[in-house]
Amino acid sequence: MNIKYPKLSWDNRNNIFVSFYKDNKRYRISNGEKIGINLKPNSFPIEKRNEMGKILASEVYKFLQSQKALVSEKKVENKIKTDLEYLTLALESKINSNLSKKYLYTLEFIYHKICDYSKQGNINKEILKEFLNSYNNSTSYNTIRRHLKALIGEAMNLGLKDNPMHHIKRKIQEEKLHKPFDNIGSILNEIKDFNTNLYICCLLTYGCLLRPHREIRELKWGDFAEDLSFIYLGGDRNKSKKNRIVPVPKYIIKELKPKEMHLNIFSNKHKPFNISYFKSVWLKYKNRSNILLKNQTLYSFRHSGAINIFKRTQSIHKLQSAMGHSSIETSLTYLRGLEIAQLEEEDMPKI
Repeated sequence: MNIKYPKLSWDNRNNIFVSFYKDNKRYRISNGEKIGINLKPNSFPIEKRNEMGKILASEVYKFLQSQKALVSEKKVENKIKTDLEYLTLALESKINSNLSKKYLYTLEFIYHKICDYSKQGNINKEILKEFLNSYNNSTSYNTIRRHLKALIGEAMNLGLKDNPMHHIKRKIQEEKLHKPFDNIGSILNEIKDFNTNLYICCLLTYGCLLRPHREIRELKWGDFAEDLSFIYLGGDRNKSKKNRIVPVPKYIIKELKPKEMHLNIFSNKHKPFNISYFKSVWLKYKNRSNILLKNQTLYSFRHSGAINIFKRTQSIHKLQSAMGHSSIETSLTYLRGLEIAQLEEEDMPKI
């Protein structure tokens, strides 16, 4: 039997983990608990984690060759009887998977709510619909549904037979237009006087078309080329899941003051600020700005940059590359949303 060697990767908190497939199911572990050994690479200093992670990957490979069952699989086979018990095990699995505190908090909230709705440990489509329909707001409904789907999916990986989320569709949300800037220079100057970090974030959002709340917030000096002319983002660091190389305009380079490669460019520490950092700073700026208009948001810089690129190049392919969109259809939809041009794919140049 052909057994692939486990893959070693890092998450956005600099924790190392091993991913592998067993019986056509994908697993991701950060310690040796599931293969019955006491090995915790992330308990070591960062500089030692890669070495310990390689040891964990080697032990996993040996384990896969032995054809033994994972510890969690034994628990499922011997102990799990009800849908709710599968969900409990799924939550435990998520908690042990180096996910963000905010994400785990939401999963735990959903889990306890489902426990309240469940009768005799059963979880079916009617119960989940009743729970989801308690959210009248489409955005809240879809957010909770997405997290619930992830939890149910993990429960199915662990042995839950039927998918109670089947045919529970997301609600259509009313799109909100991020109004672009006509006075980009004036806005940036006002922000520069208000907060340096927000200013650099807005420059990168506009000039590099990166997304502010993760792609930019998590940037380290090591993500830049030596002369700061490019930013290198791995697939695990951006929405498209593809590696990206993003040019940095000269007007941004002159504002950057690089430090050690391992430091975050905003916090000047190994760890970035929390996920709500720029949202909070933007709100403070918005409340005191004299020139910001209604519906102009932090994302308006990205939209303004997209408009600028398309108007100058008239190239949907260049826009797609700059935005990091996974397909040309996404870029076309984006332009229609900004009311730039009513284009269709067949309108584009052909070979």
